[in-house]
Amino acid sequence: MKWQRARKSSNVEDRRGRRAVAAGGGLGLGGIAIVVVISLVLGKNPMEVLGLVGQFTDGAPQTSSPAAPTDDEASRFVAAILGETEDVWAGLFREMGRRYEPARLVLFTDRVRSACGTASSAVGPFYCPGDRQIYIDLGFFRQMETRLGGGGDFAEAYVIAHEVGHHIQTLTGVSARVNDARRQGRNIEGADGLLVRQELQADCYSGVWAHHAQRRHDWLEPGDIEEALDTASAIGDDNLQRQARGTVVPDSFTHGSSEQRVRWFRTGFETGRFERCDTFSATRL
Repeated sequence: MKWQRARKSSNVEDRRGRRAVAAGGGLGLGGIAIVVVISLVLGKNPMEVLGLVGQFTDGAPQTSSPAAPTDDEASRFVAAILGETEDVWAGLFREMGRRYEPARLVLFTDRVRSACGTASSAVGPFYCPGDRQIYIDLGFFRQMETRLGGGGDFAEAYVIAHEVGHHIQTLTGVSARVNDARRQGRNIEGADGLLVRQELQADCYSGVWAHHAQRRHDWLEPGDIEEALDTASAIGDDNLQRQARGTVVPDSFTHGSSEQRVRWFRTGFETGRFERCDTFSATRL
């Protein structure tokens, strides 16, 4: 992937090497680890259990040690991918008569404090609608390759674009509607639930982005698409549950099966059309 062709975003904050300390409330590392383990056993999304989607804790600041240097290849890659999401979505929003408001992306190590609470790297990359920021510990990309069977630069770009997809859902009101359903006591989990539909839409949005980015830069190389598809398959609920406990429980799905994640990414990539990503109206996920 010739990612150097993209404009680098200035909306990247590098907190790697900092030690996040909760200034008031929030789970400690031990508490977070327990919640994550319980989530995996129950087949739940740790982000949901930790209340990192729509359920905000206090927004107390963090204290930190000096930041790590930001001018390395990893940060340049992230800035290039984020910059390309900004440019693509700005154009698509203009076509809809709207102005795109970029998300900020935070690089961190081990754990981080956000408007959604304190999270460890164990939860993986996440988007916090409370501060409209994406949080990524780059160690996840190594785990993606060594433990999950995915990986590669375009696969990493797909992950970033997926989280930007959640930002698009915040801007368009989708996330608010899902959160309203949660507050009303509706069951939003399961293979046909709103959470799965929300995640599959973000996969589709990442495909839409990839379609337009490729048209702009012709930057994909042989094997890049396969990297993204392999990664989408590797992080499907069925595959992760099978690895974690040897069985699949569709009623506890939160992100969609491997086949669904691949298919919705393909839908976005092959059409490049925002409106084709309406997973909430789809009769077949």
